[in-house]
Amino acid sequence: MSTKSKASSKTRKPRSSSATRKRRGTLAPKGTRGLIAQDMPLQLTDSDLAQLANEIKAVGGAPLGAYRDPLNGQRLLLASLPLSAVEPTPFQRDLSPTHTKRLAERIDETGIFLDPLVVVRGTEGTFFTPNGRHRLAAARMLGMQQIVGLVSQDDALAYRILALNTEKAHNLKDKSLEVVRMARTLANLYPRRKESECRAEFEAPELLTLGLVYEKNARFGGGAYSPFLKKVDRFSERTLPVSLRERTDYAARLEEIEARVKRIVSTLQSRGLKSPYLRNYVVARINPVRFIKAKKGATAPVMQMNAALTRMAAAAAKFDVGSVSMSDLGWMAAGAEAEE
Repeated sequence: MSTKSKASSKTRKPRSSSATRKRRGTLAPKGTRGLIAQDMPLQLTDSDLAQLANEIKAVGGAPLGAYRDPLNGQRLLLASLPLSAVEPTPFQRDLSPTHTKRLAERIDETGIFLDPLVVVRGTEGTFFTPNGRHRLAAARMLGMQQIVGLVSQDDALAYRILALNTEKAHNLKDKSLEVVRMARTLANLYPRRKESECRAEFEAPELLTLGLVYEKNARFGGGAYSPFLKKVDRFSERTLPVSLRERTDYAARLEEIEARVKRIVSTLQSRGLKSPYLRNYVVARINPVRFIKAKKGATAPVMQMNAALTRMAAAAAKFDVGSVSMSDLGWMAAGAEAEE
């Protein structure tokens, strides 16, 4: 059981909002949070751990030990598992053969596999890893028979990919595709669950919308639309199946806008305007909320999603290519470099 302590008056003063104070557990006095060493060891004979240990043995693995997590006291079982019994969660990013090969080579060079996978129960005697797809593939490439995993009884960890990932940085496309795959899985498992109740799993609402677009168009440049969506996209209070249908409509409208943007960019290029920022410039020009600043601490969108998409599409339809000059693109480039 966690022995989390409240922050004392001597600790660093947190920022003003109570939400921020609640979110930042690290504000507890130094050395007072979590368990002490004597509270952490566990016996494999404990009733619930014994059942999990038997499941591991049944698939050809072996329990190696058990302990309580030092932060919140959650029970964890360290185990050896056959590679044939472990699979990545089905909604993770696509495997990168290049990264897998490089990872396998580095592991082989060091001669030791040091990084255990986080593992949860799967279905029909299998186990899932939410954050070890490339390490698992690398182990198979190396011909390993067993892999070490930290097995948690908290199946919800399977949906915390973005928080748990430690092996290959997510880009916007990776994040978006993983989030929408998780959303579909959760919608099937918990059809009455609200989208807003999955904030921790999904991280940001715009990732759901972008994920639906990326599924149809893997080359979609979501980065250009991200500033727009951050201001107007919010988690829905509707159930997951309903919200996904609604977002599918948003995604289709974004695809239509993108098709118009491509035509505008093509026309500008034919007029001799060449710049790597041309597309971003066009999207910024048709962004109806570009100059609207969200109020500090506000949770509501600066404009409703439907209205914002309608205005964006209208702006794209009447875009005046004759009004664009190289100096405009120069300002865009300078702004992008300043952000970097």
